[in-house]
Amino acid sequence: MHPLAPGRKTPAANCRECRASAHTPTACPCLRAGRWCHSFHAATLNQGRIQQWWGQHPEFGIGVSCGPAGLVVIDIDTHRTEPPGRDRILPGIPIGDQVNLTGLANGFHTLAVLAALRGQPSPADDTTTLRVRTPSGGLHVWYRAAGNRQWKSSAGSSPGRALAWQVDIRAHGSYIIAPGTTTDHGTYTPVGEACEPAALPLWLAQELDRTGHLPAPTIPSPRPVPPRAQQAVLAAGGGRTERTLAAVLAPVEACGQVPSGAGFSDTLNRAAYTLGGLIAAGRLSRDEAEQALKSTAATARPGQELRIEQIIRSGLAAGLKRPLHATGRRP
Repeated sequence: MHPLAPGRKTPAANCRECRASAHTPTACPCLRAGRWCHSFHAATLNQGRIQQWWGQHPEFGIGVSCGPAGLVVIDIDTHRTEPPGRDRILPGIPIGDQVNLTGLANGFHTLAVLAALRGQPSPADDTTTLRVRTPSGGLHVWYRAAGNRQWKSSAGSSPGRALAWQVDIRAHGSYIIAPGTTTDHGTYTPVGEACEPAALPLWLAQELDRTGHLPAPTIPSPRPVPPRAQQAVLAAGGGRTERTLAAVLAPVEACGQVPSGAGFSDTLNRAAYTLGGLIAAGRLSRDEAEQALKSTAATARPGQELRIEQIIRSGLAAGLKRPLHATGRRP
């Protein structure tokens, strides 16, 4: 929790010293001293500190730092603005000119369209989790992040990372206003009977992953080429491209049999590294290798194209520095 300015949805102001000097939150003595400077960076669960802050300033609102609290909040807006181009209504999902968008006016509509495309109910109608009506008529749908994933925040109207037009994501690096907080425009009011966040639905997690709401995957450092890959080079003999690609990509293909927990990133990285070495040795063309990697990976993990491209690019770049030549006799 951290204080919000009285009657507003913005954090309480920094102290005079912090306003006068530029410094990072981690270097700020105020936080170590138990003061509330630097917005959600001051968030705490220390009951003594909480009682002190709100005891002295009962007019403060309450903000919740989403990242440390393990929250992913779907922030549905109802701004009266014209819809953007069709390519920005549902980023990454083309909407043809033949589709009539008459009546599409806010985040409730775009989120409902996305949910319908996935055969799921809209989060706005999810009675199993905490939902909070905002004074402007929007809705905050609170979910609990699972698996220690550090989901990233976004603004739904931005041209960059976004889930849908007028649908914001509040996660790491942002905060959400606690229900019961009153501003000059009204009170943030719970909707329905659920009073706690439910686990983030799998389909929503997949959509957030697809639209770039996870940090770039940690690409493992290149490992020595495993014996299976060495055997693939030898088995290729005179450059049998299909056999080589099939042998190297078999572990990536096998990841598709397991929805999660198969070490997909590491497996794809090693395959890209191996093929990069084969390209550098003149045993494969880069176009063939890249196409095979992307196709196999997309089949194993559909909807994760951005993540897949990052891993392939990194693995190939590392492998190109270490040509992989066939040595020894064929088995």
